Amino acid sequence: MVPETARKSPPESAVPSRVPFEHGFVPRAWLRNGHLQTLGGALLPRRHILPAPEARLVAVAEDTRVLCHCHWQSERSRALTLVTVHGLEGSSSSQYMIGTANKAWAAGMNVVRMNMRNCGGTENLTPTLYNSSMSSDVAAVVHNLIADEKLSRVAVAGFSMGGNLVMKCAGEWGREAPPQVEAVCAISPAMDLAASADALHLPANRPYEWAFLLGLHERLARKARLFPSLYRSYPLLSIGSLREFDDRITAPHGGFTGAADYYARASASRLVERIALPALVIYAQDDPFIVLTADTRARIEANPRITLIETRHGGHCGFLASPDGYDGRWAERLMVTFLQKINRA
Repeated sequence: MVPETARKSPPESAVPSRVPFEHGFVPRAWLRNGHLQTLGGALLPRRHILPAPEARLVAVAEDTRVLCHCHWQSERSRALTLVTVHGLEGSSSSQYMIGTANKAWAAGMNVVRMNMRNCGGTENLTPTLYNSSMSSDVAAVVHNLIADEKLSRVAVAGFSMGGNLVMKCAGEWGREAPPQVEAVCAISPAMDLAASADALHLPANRPYEWAFLLGLHERLARKARLFPSLYRSYPLLSIGSLREFDDRITAPHGGFTGAADYYARASASRLVERIALPALVIYAQDDPFIVLTADTRARIEANPRITLIETRHGGHCGFLASPDGYDGRWAERLMVTFLQKINRA
């Protein structure tokens, strides 16, 4: 059994960037199943306290813009700015995006909820599709915000596919990250794409896979209407798995030879050793379809900059604890606590 504590704790003097903090996840009594945690995290209602956002279009490539929803504190240049990135077929309005933004805003942070390409109703802003390799889009948004808003402190957080993008971005930066970027965080990150795509195709996970495929098919149909010379739609039942969709659609349109090439080159796991920023990774062993391989776990644990918290329960982006003085969204609260302590370190 893996204890619900940080997987390793080197001496603070040896790793000044490591931020120690107390934590412990106990799931709600009726949500000790990974599927229930996953569904509960997505479906249980939340209380929103965010002010109306400022919409910002950021150019991430010559022909591509992404939509960000920004919530600014009164002294935005001095506050820590948290940029959040959603998962596959999510958007800036995904529940975990809103919930994390609520907590970060209440803690005095600016929050920027980033939509990936095509997401949040923005298919018209790019001729491309989105995929798990596009960490350069995250970097472009961070650079744009720092330059335009004169931000002094920034953190980046991602969920699921967005977690892979954030960790991949941090690995690509290595020791050359913008000096304003203080930390990165990932909840249920899809860092081993091939293993996770295969897990999604297991019988117990087919409802999730079909939900993703339905969204991807609908998005592809919208792209075909907007860019008929580039795309065509497919009958829904003609593509039966995420791996097949990636092999036939995502990979060729993204410059990969196939799904296997795409998964290998887009997975953040191959860059974990290069991450030089303080990083927090939260992962549940009962996540139904995101797999953290033993090799990737070992690479994470070998990097003293990364704090891995692996819990027995929590599902996929769920981590629903009892609402004892807060809403019970444990991973979101832990992430904000981590960033607050980085800020004070």
